[in-house]
Amino acid sequence: MTAPPHRAARLQQVRNLKMARSAHAYVRGSTVKFYEWLESRPGNLPEGPPVWICGDCHLGNLGPLADRKGRVAVQIRDLDQTVIGNPAHDLIRLGLSLASTARGSDLPGVTTAYILAHLTAGYEAALAGNFDPRSEQAHRPKAVRALLDRSVRRRWRHLAAERLETVKPVVPLGPKFWALTKEERAALRQLFASDEMRAMITTLQSRDNKDQLTLVDAAYWLKGCSSLGRLRYAAMVRVGEGKRASLCLMDIKEGVAAAAPRAVDVIMPRDNAVRVVTGAKALSPNLGERMIAARLLEKGVVVRELMPQDLKLEVNQITHDKAIALASYLAGVLGRAHGRQMDRETRAAWLRDLKSAHAGDLDAPGWLWSSVVALLSIHEAAYLEHCRVFALKQAA
Repeated sequence: MTAPPHRAARLQQVRNLKMARSAHAYVRGSTVKFYEWLESRPGNLPEGPPVWICGDCHLGNLGPLADRKGRVAVQIRDLDQTVIGNPAHDLIRLGLSLASTARGSDLPGVTTAYILAHLTAGYEAALAGNFDPRSEQAHRPKAVRALLDRSVRRRWRHLAAERLETVKPVVPLGPKFWALTKEERAALRQLFASDEMRAMITTLQSRDNKDQLTLVDAAYWLKGCSSLGRLRYAAMVRVGEGKRASLCLMDIKEGVAAAAPRAVDVIMPRDNAVRVVTGAKALSPNLGERMIAARLLEKGVVVRELMPQDLKLEVNQITHDKAIALASYLAGVLGRAHGRQMDRETRAAWLRDLKSAHAGDLDAPGWLWSSVVALLSIHEAAYLEHCRVFALKQAA
C-alpha cells in the first residue's frame, strides 16, 4: 500500500498517465492551464452577468444526479472550480470539450462549426426563460435518454459493485483505495459523529432523523484527475441500527482554491469547501442539497453521499449528428443552471449580448469560435509535449 509520505509522488504519476491517454483527457485535466491560456490570448470576451459558474464545465462533469428523494435530472456533477464569475467561461470550456471529442473521433472541421452553433442556440433557448422540465425531456439525445433510463434503475448493489467492486460492507484496499493512518481514521470517525453530519445524511432517502451514524470502513481514495493530490476519502457509513440499518458511501474531498477567475467586487465564502457547496446549491440543486462543508485534519472538505443514480456522461467516440444534438442539449442544461440565478431583465440583457455577436442560427459568436479554435491548437501542442516529457520520465 502507498503510505502517506509517498502519496504525492504516486498521485502525480497517476495524474500524468491519465492526462496522457488522449487529447480530450488532457483537456479535462488541465483546468489551471485553461485559464492561463485564456487570459494570455488576445481578444475580448463578453462580460456576462456575475453568477455562480461551474468553472470546469467539460463533458465528464455533466450527467444524471439524484436529489435527496432519488429523483433524477441531468445537472453539473463537479463544482470544485465554482466561483461567481463570467458565464462565458463555462460556454468556452464546454465548447472546447465537445470540439476536442469531435476531433478525437476524426470528424471533419465543419462538425466543430456546427457544434459551436448548436451550443450557442441551445444556451440561448434556455436563457429565453423556458425552464419547464417537459421541454428539457423533449430535447434529450438518445445517448442521454439511455443513460437516464439506466440511472433510475440503479440500486445500492450497482453503486457498490461499480465503485468498490464488492457488495460487502468494506472499502477494499488496492490500486484505488489506500490504507489510512490512525490519525486519518480517528478524524473521519469524529467527522461522522457530528450532529451536522447526521442531520444532513438522515434527510436523504426518507431516513429517520434520529438514526445514528457508524463509520464502518474508510480509505484514501485515488480518484479524479485534476483533483489528484488533495485529501480524498471514501467512507462506508451505517445509518441506523438493526434490521432498519442501511449503508451509504460517502465521498470526502478537500476544497482548494479555484483557478477560475471570479468577478470583480463580488462576495464569496472564503472557505473553499463552503464556496463549493454554495455554488453547487445554485447550479446543481440535486447535488447541492446533499453536500455539506466540514473541517477534517485542519482543512476544509466537502462531504457528499454518492447515490446509485449518479452517473457520468462518458463520450469517447461520437458521430456528427450525435455531437450537435449533445451540444444543443448540454448547452440547455448549462443555460438553465446560469439562468435560474438571473432575474428576467438580466437574462434578457445577457441574451441580447449573445445574439448580437453572431449572424444567425447556424453561426457561433466570434469570441466563442476564436477562443475554442485557439485553445484546441494550444491544447494539442501542450498534450503532445506532455506525452513526450512523461514518456521520457517513464523511461528514465
